[in-house]
Amino acid sequence: MKVTLLQHTPDPERSVALAARLCYSPASIAELEEKLSQSDIAVFLEKIMSLGHQSVLEHVSFTFGIDGISRACSHQLVRHRLASYSQQSQRYVTFKGDDFPLVVPETISCSEKRNELFSKAVKAAAEAYKELVADGVPAEDARFVLPNAAETKIIVTMNARELLHFFELRCCERAQWEIRALAIEMLRLVKPAAPVIFSSAGPACVAGGCPEGSMTCGNIREVRERFSSLEK
Repeated sequence: MKVTLLQHTPDPERSVALAARLCYSPASIAELEEKLSQSDIAVFLEKIMSLGHQSVLEHVSFTFGIDGISRACSHQLVRHRLASYSQQSQRYVTFKGDDFPLVVPETISCSEKRNELFSKAVKAAAEAYKELVADGVPAEDARFVLPNAAETKIIVTMNARELLHFFELRCCERAQWEIRALAIEMLRLVKPAAPVIFSSAGPACVAGGCPEGSMTCGNIREVRERFSSLEK
């Protein structure tokens, strides 16, 4: 998996602070912008974040390039609807020869027996795919035999408010391992760009109690310590 922060709204925290101040001030936008110092931005952001005034976070966005995740992972990712996605198409991109990259779960790769079963299954799928394409079947139809393990590439854009929600759900120990690894890497990349906005980002237990009830991982202290030092 390779995750890159391709771009983001310039000076995101200034944009959010300006939008928030506008809600409570009779001054013009130009006047507010002129008076907004760097120290004011941090103080004001901390205040609105503590009050839960998150609608202003929608004014800034972050775009990620993601390589080498499985289709199983991307299917979970695109369920987050308040985002924009551009994904490598299995309809228009035809895999040729042995160019069939896969993601193999550690619970499979750690065992010779499991790995053999997995390899046999995906090899059969790859061979069937290649034979179907060679026989004239369009890639959009041949792809029906491809497994969830098939690698994909995707570009994702989310606003800061949706990112906080995404991190809350997907950084959790209860999340599936691959999308959890993806979410943690995305969080690591955005923290330096907007340290106040993402200061308490992560699973729900970082800023509050665990919402999982009897399904809790039971490691709240360790999780909080891990995310408090994520950007260091």
